[in-house]
Amino acid sequence: MSSNYRPEMTNSGLSPTCAVLATDEYQNTRELHIAEERPLTIYIDSYEIVTLMTLGTQPEILALGYIKNQGLVSDLKEIKSVQVDWDVNAVAITSFSGRDDWTDKLGPRIVTTGCGQGTVFGNIMEELDELDIQGFDIKQSDLYALLRNLSSNNEVYKNAGAVHGCALCHETESLIFIEDVGRHNAVDAIAGKMWLENISGDDKIFYTTGRLTSEMVIKVAQMKIPVLLSRSGLTQMGLNLARDLNITLLSRAKNKHFLIYNGKENIVFDTELPPKLEVANIKKD
Repeated sequence: MSSNYRPEMTNSGLSPTCAVLATDEYQNTRELHIAEERPLTIYIDSYEIVTLMTLGTQPEILALGYIKNQGLVSDLKEIKSVQVDWDVNAVAITSFSGRDDWTDKLGPRIVTTGCGQGTVFGNIMEELDELDIQGFDIKQSDLYALLRNLSSNNEVYKNAGAVHGCALCHETESLIFIEDVGRHNAVDAIAGKMWLENISGDDKIFYTTGRLTSEMVIKVAQMKIPVLLSRSGLTQMGLNLARDLNITLLSRAKNKHFLIYNGKENIVFDTELPPKLEVANIKKD
């Protein structure tokens, strides 16, 4: 094989965004684009390695980069083909050797605490179907007050950056605020605190500085918190799960701005609108 060897590969990249409707703080309906999020399970010679959450734009090189960085394959010439099938959300990597020692090759694994790694699919999804999450009314003015109060937190981020913050909130106040290198760590710490101190999530709001992915929605649902608020964006899978689980979902929340992607009926608009709005339907490409 030549030095320019390339395995057989599909070209199955998908669009990274999709258009959805949202309502802004002035009750304008806007068509915006949000990130797609898809599970992609990597197999090598029929052995399941990992499921990654991805935009899906370049799944073949994502799979190759993952197995290389994990030390599973060191020479590209060992790989015969990389085949992606979105019907089953999987990528099949076939080696020339057809080896069956991938379990030994993997050995003990450490899951990093960064934002991109996730392991939430499986029985958890079935358990979520049994949850009964009830929304509640939230005043627009209370959201503004809560965002003002939350701005006094984020001490680690203000000093050093490179962290995410999460908060358990009630009405306009933050009850628990935790920062960590990954937003999932911060969520889990708050869940542990709630469990330890028997704090109910039924009347709470969960705030995060990170994006609202499916994992974030799932974790908040497991804590039975009906409202999820973020200063960042969201993914399509996160939105779909929020709709299925009856979670009010607000993103891009900062100062006096927010976007409601789910649960508009739970927001009480009690702040006076500007005298006249000329842009009722704003489209963003």
